[in-house]
Amino acid sequence: MEIKKVWAMYFSPTGGTKKAVTTVAADVAARLQVPMEELSFTSPQSREQVYTFCETDLVLCGTPVIAGRVPNVLLPFLKTIVGNNAYAVAIVSFGNRNYDDALIELRNLLEEDGLRSVAGGAFVSEHSFSTTLAGGRPDEKDYAAMHDFAQKIAEKLTSDWIYTEPAYVKGAVPIRPYFKPQDRHGEHIDIRKVKPKTKDDCCRCGICAKVCPMGSIDTTTYDCTGICIKCCACIKACPTQSKYFDDPGYIYHKEELEEMYERRADPEYFV
Repeated sequence: MEIKKVWAMYFSPTGGTKKAVTTVAADVAARLQVPMEELSFTSPQSREQVYTFCETDLVLCGTPVIAGRVPNVLLPFLKTIVGNNAYAVAIVSFGNRNYDDALIELRNLLEEDGLRSVAGGAFVSEHSFSTTLAGGRPDEKDYAAMHDFAQKIAEKLTSDWIYTEPAYVKGAVPIRPYFKPQDRHGEHIDIRKVKPKTKDDCCRCGICAKVCPMGSIDTTTYDCTGICIKCCACIKACPTQSKYFDDPGYIYHKEELEEMYERRADPEYFV
């Protein structure tokens, strides 16, 4: 097969997914000696376009994991991609808990779009809720894994391999429901409608509105008035730390994640 271009395509509100996708894509492109181009679909405006590829393209497509799945707000957009038999690598980033069925779900979506999956990988990045859970990741070991993944992808694409079926990745069939956080009594904690609040010391710089991937922050009040996916891009980008959550269920879930999943989770990839 002949690959003429590598695409690094990602949704990455806080940058973790971008790091994984662009690192692997740049390495694969260098090994194949072809150009690489980034394509972010993080902003609402970018998801209004329809992206079309061709059979000499290799598309590395990445999303973060939310509740063990591909973020459901992305499904309408992801289903509009026109693959035209391009090759694809599915990549997800997760915050040290687990990626559950997100990787197989993304692989399936790409296949349904007419892309032919070559491989899939799940990499760890700092959890959106926290600065301590997987804090500082991806780190040196993670990047080494990304480069090993890239090497294996390039070797596969330059071998006599022929696509016959979707690439194997870990995940359940059928895909399981979204992960539901629970309290210590087994009761479900519903944080779907919880939104960040704004302190009075907000400097009105507008960064939060700019980085919100849902376009949900009012540019007059700087309050979240639309859908919130708990990506925490507004909180992590705020220069005055004026964005915060005070919902008891959210805080409990955040603290529980930090306590239960402080062990190091490792990336997994399949070629």
